[in-house]
Amino acid sequence: PIAYWIDLPSLLSFRHHKKLGEKIALKAGMSTGDNIKFQRYWYEVSIKKTLITNKESNTKIDIHNIKWFPCSSGGEYRKWYGNNEIVVNWENNGYEIRNFKFENGKTRSAVRNDEYYFREGITWSKISQGNFCVRYRPKGFVFDDTGRCGFSNNKNELLYAAGLMCTPVVNHYLSILAPTLSFTSGELASVPYPEIEDEIIELVTNAIEIAKNDWDSQEQSWDYVCSPLLEHNSTQLLRNIYKQKINTNIKLVETLLLIENTINNIFIDKLQLDKTIIKAVLQSEITLLCNPNYRYKNIQDHTDLTNKYYTDITIDILSYIIGCMMGRYSLDREGLVYAHEGNKGFAELVAEDAYKTFPADNDGILPLMDDEWFDDDVTSRVKEFVRTVWGEEHLQENLEFIAESLCLYAIKPKKGESALDTIRRYLSTQFWKDHMKMYKKRPIYWLFSSGKEKAFECLVYLHRYNDATLARMRTEYVVPLLARYQANIDRLNEQVDGASGGEATRLKRERDSLSKKFNELRSFDDRLRHYADMRISIDLDDGVKVNYGKFGDLLADVKAITGNAPEII
Repeated sequence: PIAYWIDLPSLLSFRHHKKLGEKIALKAGMSTGDNIKFQRYWYEVSIKKTLITNKESNTKIDIHNIKWFPCSSGGEYRKWYGNNEIVVNWENNGYEIRNFKFENGKTRSAVRNDEYYFREGITWSKISQGNFCVRYRPKGFVFDDTGRCGFSNNKNELLYAAGLMCTPVVNHYLSILAPTLSFTSGELASVPYPEIEDEIIELVTNAIEIAKNDWDSQEQSWDYVCSPLLEHNSTQLLRNIYKQKINTNIKLVETLLLIENTINNIFIDKLQLDKTIIKAVLQSEITLLCNPNYRYKNIQDHTDLTNKYYTDITIDILSYIIGCMMGRYSLDREGLVYAHEGNKGFAELVAEDAYKTFPADNDGILPLMDDEWFDDDVTSRVKEFVRTVWGEEHLQENLEFIAESLCLYAIKPKKGESALDTIRRYLSTQFWKDHMKMYKKRPIYWLFSSGKEKAFECLVYLHRYNDATLARMRTEYVVPLLARYQANIDRLNEQVDGASGGEATRLKRERDSLSKKFNELRSFDDRLRHYADMRISIDLDDGVKVNYGKFGDLLADVKAITGNAPEII
């Protein structure tokens, strides 16, 4: 359909140029019939059952042991590269999906265009709440109906199309062709497609590289190597490393802004739309995670925006540090080090010195306490990590900078609090919420919690959990902590007897608080013993939503993750 209000230059461009659909094969992908059953975030399942490594050479890989395959599935508005988070059960060439039926025997799924699966292409979100754009996707992906894809045997043609489809120019045409914001192959096929120009190929290649590096700078990317802060080795002061990182990011955003406006202007000239489209690409439209103006578009105040960015960089480094504690990452190896299942093969990694510089926790259980009850709790090991990476000389200054950065946006500053206590307060009160958000309510570090008194809390790494984890949690942490609580209560009782006035009141308050924690922990221990005796095993293929519900109310925020209230025993 052509809108009645279309201007003459746009109308002429439809007549005088080839169409996108003549150059690019625009295809819809599969409908699984039940995405909850067949799709996962890649980090929920064992890495050894996924095809997310060596995708470029997937034809040489023995895929008989592979169940989960990368799947283009739409996602939020992001140009050039990214949104690679979903895997789909395509085991045995999609046997389960192909044979997924209703009770009456009618096929529930639809597998479309599978001859295009695993090919290099471009992908876009079928439904958008605003502008349209595409992302480059390398070989090795399947795709579904919400993550539509385009293909060409000519790589330059593909890159050229990506350049066109990431401009305000294409959004101008789609406002005519697809005003409902549902971008199916039919509407896109009619977009005018001017003759190819080499300059655009080079610009698009650079844009994709910038966007890929940006996407891979976060843990949610399966190509994540390490915290970007570890790449700046010219100083041991975190304050200076942050400044270097932010300056680098500013240059990247400016570079991509220039690239996008250059591409846009070339297409405006080629299609003779200079009087129709006067819109330049704005900095807030550069869809990079390292661009605060895009990432926090709802924050108007510049100071708040800067503070939020500093805080988020700190949240990311703390998450990476916890990943190193868990053995997911290592200072001695790049990228994902352990993300298998059931702790299988972990001892072998330790024996190979995979965690020599900063040893991984030996059981994947990390106490997350609001006070220093364990030598190896998360806060203590954060300090150890900062010392290991950035040195003893600046240790205190770096800890203070981390604490200051957290207080800019994540938590409120508290007068007289030490840097380590501020970090501890963030970890015990806010880290879990940020982890839930980072991993889209499919956490990989699970929070076991005794209850509102926080008598005992710990993180357990999903990929290292096994049927002996709860028993170990009980014997190594909970039972010894009960004894410590009791000893402290006995000591406080003696001190109360010999005290008077304000001192006696303070001691009684401390004792009563500890007694509440003791009672809560004793109740938690009873329930923990019950579940430990059951020796619960989990199948990572079932996903976090199913597995998180197997432990009753031992875990925090069960309903937020599973959708159901926890079973109470």
